[in-house]
Amino acid sequence: MMTVADILRMKDTRIITVRLRETAATAAMLLERENIGALVVKDVSRTEGNIVVGVFSERDLARAIARHGAAALEMPIARLLAKPLVSCGERDTLDTVLRLMDKHQVRLLPVMEEHTLIGVISISDIVRNAVLQSESGVARSLPAALHA
Repeated sequence: MMTVADILRMKDTRIITVRLRETAATAAMLLERENIGALVVKDVSRTEGNIVVGVFSERDLARAIARHGAAALEMPIARLLAKPLVSCGERDTLDTVLRLMDKHQVRLLPVMEEHTLIGVISISDIVRNAVLQSESGVARSLPAALHA
C-alpha cells in the first residue's frame, strides 16, 4: 500500500508558507505567484520556533471576501483561518489521508514528523498517483474525497 512518503519522494520539496500575521492580500499574491491552491500557515513561538498552525486555501480567501468584502484582504490570516490544523505523517497510507481529507473537508494536509513540517500532500498528488497506479485500491477511494 502506498504511503505519504512514497508521494513525497515524487514531489518538489518546496513548501510554500505564510505567517499568521500576514494579510489575506499577501496570501492571495503567493497563491497566484506559485500557482497553488493552499498555503501552510506558520507562527513563531518563543520556545518552539516556527510551528504549523493551519492551512489557508483559495476557498478560505473566497469565503473571507464574501463575509467581509474587500476589507478581508487587509485582515491577518489569523482572523480568517476557518479550520483547526489537520495533518498526517509520512507513514500514513493514502487511504488514511483520503479519509482525513474527506472527514475534515480539506484538499491539502501538512506532513509532520514529530512537530516538524516535512512536506505537504494534496488531493491532486493523490489523483496523479492514482492515474499512475490505476489498478491500486487508491483509485477506488477517490470519489468521496473529490467532493471535499
